[in-house]
Amino acid sequence: MNVKRKLATALAGVGIAPLIMVVMPSATASAHGYISSPASRQAQCARGTVSCGDIKYEPQSVEGPKGLRSCHGGVGRFAELNDDSKGWKASSVGRQVQFNWTLTVRHRTSTWEYYLAGNKVASFNDGGTIPGSSVSHSVNLGNASGRQKLLAVWNIADTGNAFYSCVDLQIG
Repeated sequence: MNVKRKLATALAGVGIAPLIMVVMPSATASAHGYISSPASRQAQCARGTVSCGDIKYEPQSVEGPKGLRSCHGGVGRFAELNDDSKGWKASSVGRQVQFNWTLTVRHRTSTWEYYLAGNKVASFNDGGTIPGSSVSHSVNLGNASGRQKLLAVWNIADTGNAFYSCVDLQIG
């Protein structure tokens, strides 16, 4: 019998078991993946580089329907990831950048897509395979220069969902 159940059973006669069940933390939510370097907005929140809300505890959880083009993947409690005025630190990079994903739950993957200024600059097709716990892609940013926000999308093969991650870059 787990600790919650034992405590609830012991306190049931006192009438506070429902309160205990509400107050005790539940197991952590399933996690998935995000870009860890260069530091995505999620990674900056998790590291405390930028002050953030819930996303600092679960940077890997920005999951939403495929086809979105937002940093928060349509998840309302992570909306601050869309706030360009929040003080995100831009990583200095050249025109060729290696993006490193940290995957905490691996899913069959259709594609990985990278967008700069709304335009797709790279796509990698995994054909439904299950990736390892880390994935890296080398992306050519073309003639882009200056401060840019890159959106990366991890499209899952066997669901209608994707994971979203934005990275602030200083190119050049």
